[in-house]
Amino acid sequence: MKIIDGKAISQQIKDEVKEKVAAMAAEGKQVCLAVILVGEDPASQVYVGNKKKACEYTGIRSESFELPESTTQEELLKLIDELNGRDDINGILVQLPLPKHIDEKAVINAISADKDVDGFHPESVGRLSIGDKGFLPCTPAGVIELLKRSDIPMSGKHCVVIGRSNIVGKPMALLMLRQNATVTICHSKTENLKEICKQADILIAAVGKPKMIDSSYVKEGATVIDVGIHRLEGKKLCGDVDFDDVSKVAGAMTPVPGGVGPMTIAMLMKNCAQGID
Repeated sequence: MKIIDGKAISQQIKDEVKEKVAAMAAEGKQVCLAVILVGEDPASQVYVGNKKKACEYTGIRSESFELPESTTQEELLKLIDELNGRDDINGILVQLPLPKHIDEKAVINAISADKDVDGFHPESVGRLSIGDKGFLPCTPAGVIELLKRSDIPMSGKHCVVIGRSNIVGKPMALLMLRQNATVTICHSKTENLKEICKQADILIAAVGKPKMIDSSYVKEGATVIDVGIHRLEGKKLCGDVDFDDVSKVAGAMTPVPGGVGPMTIAMLMKNCAQGID
């Protein structure tokens, strides 16, 4: 069984971005990401810290806006509007989740599609669905890179995606279609879930339940990508897939941690450096 090493592959991508950013700097162009964090959510603070570190490594300048929990929606939208208008800012990232009094949808929609490095804006989603160039959502785009760089063929293969969220499930299915895979999306209302999953050459779990997917869902020799991340008691991390059990039947798998997770930030850096080519 092959373990797909997200740490190593994400490092390759960050090194490629670093080269590209250095080449752009030599032409007098600087790449800058604006990162907005509202409130004191500890997990969000860790994610923002990791994004800043990745910016430093790749040579991308980052501007940080850390706003108090009491920030109004109006104040946040005003800041986004200012950043949309600044030529020296290439990407705008608002760390989710936002405090309850702020409408996430309104905030995502306020970011210019040309600076939407998360790939969440409706225009970005539209570009993705019709195959136009635009920013791709970082986690699904990271999964595609993991498969490509691990020499796992996608064209003509049956890919089953478990989960239909706007951030992972739906864009994942669209990106697999771009790779000429045959795609099935499953979700909480799917009947005969195990039987459908067992038909997959590539099984992508984005279901949000710790260790839900065991070997009874997996065809012998299939590739299994685990998008989930959960912290169990005792602080141990696990994914949506029962790694020990599934590794007995899978041909290739991503671990948690060290699989899909590192790819998300690497693809964010790639989006920052690409602008819309």
